[in-house]
Amino acid sequence: MRSGPELNGRPVPSRAAPATVRPGSPTPLGARYRTGPDGVAGTNFALWAGGAEAVEICLFDDEEHETRHPLTELTHEIWHGFLPGVRPGQRYGYRVYGRWDPWAGARWNPAKLLLDPYARAVDGDFDGGAEATAPHPALPAELYGHVRDWPQQQVADTVRDDRDSAPYVPKGVVVGDDAADGLGDDEWRDDRRPKTPWPDSVLYELHVRGFTMRHPGIPERLRGTYAGLAHPAALEHLTRLGVTAVELLPVHQFAHEDHLVRRGLRNYWGYNSIGYFAPHAAYAATGTRGQQVGEFKRMVRALHDAGIEVILDVVYNHTAEAGELGPTLSLRGIDNRGYYRLQGDARRYADYTGCGNTLHVVQPHVLRLITDSLRYWVTEMGVDGFRFDLAAALARSMHDVDMLSPFLAVIAQDPVLRRVKLIAEPWDVGSGGYQVGAFPPLWTEWNDRYRDTVRDFWRGAQPDVRDLGYRLSGSSDLYAWGGRRPYASVNFITAHDGFTLRDLVTYEHKRNGDNGEGNRDGTHDNRAWNCGAEGESDDPAVNALRRRQLRNLLTTLLLSTGVPMLVAGDEMGRTQHGNNNAYCQDNPTSWLDWSLLGDPQWRPLADLTARLIALRRTHPVLRRRAFFSGRPQQLGGLRDLAWFNAEGTEMTERDWYAPGATLSMYLSGNDISQRDAQGGRIVDDSFLAVLHAAACPRPVTLPGPPWAQTYELLVDTAEEQPTADTRYKAGITITVPGRSVLLFRADPG
Repeated sequence: MRSGPELNGRPVPSRAAPATVRPGSPTPLGARYRTGPDGVAGTNFALWAGGAEAVEICLFDDEEHETRHPLTELTHEIWHGFLPGVRPGQRYGYRVYGRWDPWAGARWNPAKLLLDPYARAVDGDFDGGAEATAPHPALPAELYGHVRDWPQQQVADTVRDDRDSAPYVPKGVVVGDDAADGLGDDEWRDDRRPKTPWPDSVLYELHVRGFTMRHPGIPERLRGTYAGLAHPAALEHLTRLGVTAVELLPVHQFAHEDHLVRRGLRNYWGYNSIGYFAPHAAYAATGTRGQQVGEFKRMVRALHDAGIEVILDVVYNHTAEAGELGPTLSLRGIDNRGYYRLQGDARRYADYTGCGNTLHVVQPHVLRLITDSLRYWVTEMGVDGFRFDLAAALARSMHDVDMLSPFLAVIAQDPVLRRVKLIAEPWDVGSGGYQVGAFPPLWTEWNDRYRDTVRDFWRGAQPDVRDLGYRLSGSSDLYAWGGRRPYASVNFITAHDGFTLRDLVTYEHKRNGDNGEGNRDGTHDNRAWNCGAEGESDDPAVNALRRRQLRNLLTTLLLSTGVPMLVAGDEMGRTQHGNNNAYCQDNPTSWLDWSLLGDPQWRPLADLTARLIALRRTHPVLRRRAFFSGRPQQLGGLRDLAWFNAEGTEMTERDWYAPGATLSMYLSGNDISQRDAQGGRIVDDSFLAVLHAAACPRPVTLPGPPWAQTYELLVDTAEEQPTADTRYKAGITITVPGRSVLLFRADPG
């Protein structure tokens, strides 16, 4: 560095052009291209850096030459300045000066180029080129604010590294607010959000890259991208299934962990965010100088035109900077003490996430970062909701999870955010972090109690059906408080984390060796049953049973009250070959194999899934807006929900505790409590679902009058293909095949 003035004994770089920097404005944060009152166009830069002593904005040309401009204006801890002539497409980063005192939590190091937390596009990746002599290079040592390879590792994070990180750091990109992002104002204004009510929703969790990488109908150049997901071939599958929303695994700009890079792997899932405003650049087909913004918006527009909402899986609980031994990429170098929760020993991080750090959400500027990001994705990018990874970490006040925490309070009153879909993963890894059923109104939750109960029932591990009754009917034991509704429960059997549905009936033990962690990663508690043989089998009887179990699981999910969530590919028998933690498998292990749809083994499963979703969307009795009361809703009516044992009589207390019971659930379409938009009664068909998890067939008596005069069989999961029109008189006894679900339409006569 050239000589010049000093801060804390360090020379300040003099490669700057201070005369070109105007005072600018402290709002909005980030880089905003605009035209000033005098008609001069340029970009306003604003960065919150509470304890910093100086900030430079660093501009990069196509040859990676860097020009530094000091930001001398400081308003309410925000450093800001306006640079005339800086236009959309300009790449930039920050250098922030301050004290180096890790023992006090101060980790400023201006040798490290920092990504703007508000960057709306990012160009480049964290480059391993500096150490590419190894077969699998590590992340460059220059990315670390401390000397990563210091001989005394126990204090390595306290020794400052003065090497320049700029050659190895992706840069933020100035993005225009209008047609510069590739989508004109008029075109975007025509976007029509589906606004599907929660009770009518069917969620479909998918990965942008994994869903599109092997699709034969998507042009090769678009596979793995936002444009690929917007392609008619991708949309056709979603609309044929009938799902109402895609829940996208993280699309915020993320980084790959050093331990994965060293093993020649990548972070595939993306739960390692570093840019909360930027669509992940690697998923863009059109370019990374801001084009990814327009491409993402066009994807949202295409999904909306198909009647499908877009929900983002977001990771605001931690960042890619990890613990004290992690790299310095953004927030750590801007104000480590301001952004992260630190322990009493401020050198260490409080870790409620299992990822090394936890954002300090009770700090106003951190809360602002998160809510600004959320509003941006809603108002400017068009998304319809969010699923919050480890949401309990966001709900912590100083230490404990607090349902009156600043984060939840701000969301509850925000006029934009309180109107979109909000889904909590209601736990974190800290003490007291398991909070299923505890989130306030407005929120829905991933219901792992549902997952575990349904898995246990169908693998024969549940001693009775008490818990199953709650899960099938909306989990009122968890959510019937504070005005919450059945759709507070997002029902799921599988998710990205864990076995696929096919693997759930094929493996009992995880096979994660390809992750390079000695099969220690991933959960041991799979609640899986392999149907008598571990792994893939050539036995036709085993394979037939597995397909039947898949039909049982999907039918149970789509007949349950609450909001069902499917995982992309489960409807066609996707397998990860027993890997229950494929977070680093960016390869065919995780990508959808679309050839399964042409396989006569698996095509019927996709057809059944579409048929069940269509049935659900047609019949309001299957998508309740209020909890069942167990009472008639009108004079002379039936109970809105009734439970029957195998003898066709209503369940007694003793029946609920009986081991290995067969459960029949009756839903009365003539006794729905909610009203239509005009205040009139909603009347629907009535249904009887019989769930029988035991291996042997069992005689079951169909409830007689007044419940029905006849029953029409709609679904029999013991059959590979749809059942022909079959009707039974009420009150007769039929034989229910082992391990099957029968769904009947009840005709009152």
